[in-house]
Amino acid sequence: MTSPADNKLLDTTEVPLAWARQDIEQRLAFRGGKFTRVNLLLSGLFALALTIIFYGILAVCQRYQVYALARLGESFIERGPLPYPTVFFSAWALVILFIKSRKLAYQKRALQYQVVPLAHDFVLSPATVDVVMDNIHSTVDDPKHFVIFNRIMVALSNLRNLGEVGDVDDILRSQADHDESGMETSYAMIGAFVWAIPVLGFIGTVQGLSQAIGQFASVLQSTAELDQIKTALQGVTGGLATAFETTFQALVLALVIQLLLVYTKKSEEEFLDDCGGYCLKYVVNKLRIMPFQAEQI
Repeated sequence: MTSPADNKLLDTTEVPLAWARQDIEQRLAFRGGKFTRVNLLLSGLFALALTIIFYGILAVCQRYQVYALARLGESFIERGPLPYPTVFFSAWALVILFIKSRKLAYQKRALQYQVVPLAHDFVLSPATVDVVMDNIHSTVDDPKHFVIFNRIMVALSNLRNLGEVGDVDDILRSQADHDESGMETSYAMIGAFVWAIPVLGFIGTVQGLSQAIGQFASVLQSTAELDQIKTALQGVTGGLATAFETTFQALVLALVIQLLLVYTKKSEEEFLDDCGGYCLKYVVNKLRIMPFQAEQI
């Protein structure tokens, strides 16, 4: 745990948590999303690249008859157009979850730094707000990019401007609710993918069954001999393969994404709970009602 004294010795250009240089999206020359939000353009480009690589590998394996992957390539390449958007949406969701996990890990690092003096006689009041703010600025390059420090800065700014100690806890709670709401909306795109991927699979099922039924009707109308019917039915089975394999692919991919989504979301909820505990322990517990405020109660 880094002490405030240690933080003060750090030059502001060499702060331990520099979002502008250390955020994963910033390092890739893209605008970093707020807190754990993900830049959709960056994640979409990565997803497109992964989709191209995936199909490139399958095509090469089919060409050189690498048995296991050649069969997989047949399933994804020769079953109509719907597997392509299914793979792309799946890759996009997985990239978002990966980037989110890295951004969440970075946000968690902020909880390791103690910015409020632990001295028993230290009281958090309008007169001592600047001490905490200075410690925050010597720890991070911009507090608004960190969940925990953004909460504290908003509450302390109110304390310094209005001098109302009793409002600090309410502001921290309000910020906590706002952060939870923001966290929920940050998963909206992934939720849309989890919904869309099985739908694409079901569309493939309908398409494949329609193709198979149409071919089967055509066989019965144009063929009378049993041997000819057997030969013609081979085309019908292709439609059935499209029907069932596209659904199977979509359901498996949606299941994997949903499990990873639940795990990542649970980790972020636990982080927000830790932020609440941090504020309670190091900010709220340091507040004291001043004599003139006590007279007003």
